[in-house]
Amino acid sequence: MALIAVLWIVAALSLLVIGVSDTVRQQTRSVGAERDQITGQALGEAAIALALQQLQATPERPRGIVTATAPYAGVPFEVEVAPLNGLISLNGAPPELLASLLQVAGGLSAAPAQALAASLAEWRDGRPELEPTADPAARQPRRFEAVEDLLLVPGVDYGLYARLAPLVSADLTGVARVNPEAAPPGVLAALAQGRDGVVQQYLRQRAGGQPGADTSGFNPAFIATGGTSLYRLTANVPLEAGKMLHLVQDVALVAGASRGAPWRVLRTHRPSVQRSG
Repeated sequence: MALIAVLWIVAALSLLVIGVSDTVRQQTRSVGAERDQITGQALGEAAIALALQQLQATPERPRGIVTATAPYAGVPFEVEVAPLNGLISLNGAPPELLASLLQVAGGLSAAPAQALAASLAEWRDGRPELEPTADPAARQPRRFEAVEDLLLVPGVDYGLYARLAPLVSADLTGVARVNPEAAPPGVLAALAQGRDGVVQQYLRQRAGGQPGADTSGFNPAFIATGGTSLYRLTANVPLEAGKMLHLVQDVALVAGASRGAPWRVLRTHRPSVQRSG
C-alpha cells in the first residue's frame, strides 16, 4: 500500500510539473508577442515620421498612392502614403454616394441602402434639441467625429460597420467627392456602382502609371481629383517568425508650422500583425 501511495504522489507531482511548464511556455509566448508588438509599433511610428519628413520636402504633394522607403536603425521600412480624399467622407458625401457604398460594400439591396443613406445624412446634419437659452454653438450639426459613430445610427450593426469602416473617413470635413487616384478597390467599386470590370481596368491603368487613367466608368458626380493636406500612412514592419506588423496613422500636414513637427496625427489605428509573404 505504501508503494502505491508513493506512485500516486509521483504521478500527481509529474502532472503538476507538466501543467506549470505549459503555463510558463504560454506566458513566455504571450510576453514575447506583446514585446514584438510594442517594438514594432515604435519602429512603425518612427518610419512614418521619416516618411512625413520626405513628404514635406517634396515640391508637390502626391495626389495618388505612393510608397516611400524610410531607413531607420539600419532597416529600410516601406511606408504607403495615400491621400485621405481617396476615402468616402461621412460628413460630406451625398446620400447617393452613401447609398452606392451601402449597396456595393455593405451588401444591402437598393431600397434599404437608400433608406439607410438618408438616415446617415439626417444623423450627421441633424441639430440637437436644446433649451432656448443654450449656447448657439451647441446647435451646430451633429457630424461624425469618428468612423465608430456609425454604430450610433439605427440600422447599422457591427457587421455592416466592419465592412464600411476601411472605406470611409470622418476627418474629410466638407469633402463631397472622392479622388479615384487615391481610392482603394472597395471605394472604386462604389464609384463604379459595383461593376468589377470597370474597377479592374482602372486599377491596371493606375498601377501601370498611365497618366489620365480612364475614369469614364465612374459616376462623374462622385469623383474629383483635387489635392489634400490629409494623408493615411501605413508602415510595414517586419517582425520575428516571418510576421509583419501594419501600423496605420491618419495625419494632417500643417502649413507654416514654426514649432514642433509640421504635421498633426489625427488618429492611430490599432496595429495588425499578419504572416508575411
